[in-house]
Amino acid sequence: MILKKFKYKKVSSTNKVAITKIKQGHRKGIIVSDVQTNGKGQYGKKWVSSKGNLFLSIFYIINKKIKISSLIKSNLRTIKKILSRYIRSNIKIKNPNDIMINKKKICGILNEILFYDNLKFIVIGIGINISNSPKLRDYPTTFLNENTKKKISKIEIFNQITKAFELKIK
Repeated sequence: MILKKFKYKKVSSTNKVAITKIKQGHRKGIIVSDVQTNGKGQYGKKWVSSKGNLFLSIFYIINKKIKISSLIKSNLRTIKKILSRYIRSNIKIKNPNDIMINKKKICGILNEILFYDNLKFIVIGIGINISNSPKLRDYPTTFLNENTKKKISKIEIFNQITKAFELKIK
């Protein structure tokens, strides 16, 4: 299934844009932005969105009977597999929605469910630190290019994610 791509220079939140697109009649797509001013994390936390990193949201219709917990785990494994192509370090999933390298956060994934027009949608917000990471007092972070021998572009990671989810969504 081909995901329609929506590219922006600046948004408040890619998940918010995805929800707007659903309400405008779009049934599947991927939102990507260079800058995100009000990124969302788990439990209402803010995702710190530094320029040069990757911010995207994927949305599509899901079966109303699907177990959300298995879908969340599958999404985490998909992103971990993509990052593992570039990183030889110790990469692990930290429940409920983080990917860690050597016990430092590199990626957060926020899965949101939306019922609209008698359909059930999933919106998967993904933030990956590519070229830098925020300095958080209580939470160690890292970024992709700090852990690789060659510089990886966010476009390359975006294309890998798009391809993986297009194959995954039936």
